[in-house]
Amino acid sequence: MRTRIKFCGITSIEDAAKAVDLGVDAIGLILVPGSPRELTLRHAAAIRRLLPPMVAAVVLLRNPDVALVQQTLAELQPDLLQFHGEETAEFCDQFGVRYIKAIAMREAKTPVDIAIRPYAAAAALLFDGHATGALGGQGQSFDWRLIRNAATQPLIVAGGLSADNVGDAIRIARPFAVDVSSGIENAPGRKNSGKMANFVRAVARADAAVSNAP
Repeated sequence: MRTRIKFCGITSIEDAAKAVDLGVDAIGLILVPGSPRELTLRHAAAIRRLLPPMVAAVVLLRNPDVALVQQTLAELQPDLLQFHGEETAEFCDQFGVRYIKAIAMREAKTPVDIAIRPYAAAAALLFDGHATGALGGQGQSFDWRLIRNAATQPLIVAGGLSADNVGDAIRIARPFAVDVSSGIENAPGRKNSGKMANFVRAVARADAAVSNAP
């Protein structure tokens, strides 16, 4: 199976176009106050309009109120929402839209199987290396062994990934997708085209190695 790729924290039309050219499956648009990759709804909408069919727009929110989610759905029409805070399953489920739920893995005090249990309706679960209550995109990884076969939903690995280690993450966790932000940047929100290309190639090499493994 091919590992899908999401480039998160896209802040420019140029970086979005490069991601599309590289064959990335999804891009992440961040609407989180305080994030160095935060977009306004207007800016996010401009990038979202650029995306061709078959490239998913994922809008990342953290502990939003209902009004912001509804406004986001109306103005951006994202393919998926990504809830990256302490949102309850009831909150995430109420909008009738497919969503990804992020699970904080750094210093997690709750076993993975218990932490994810409420989110049975999530389209996918994203495991990130940040601590509970902290912002993602900090380049922190975690023990990928903890999530292999953790759930029936598609699993996404995030946190501290780069071209140098994404192969190990794929080999160990066997995720449906990988999600990268800081590992393809020169600075928060400013992507590096060479790092972007290297990451995509590293995923392809890892997939080939896993497929050929005995």
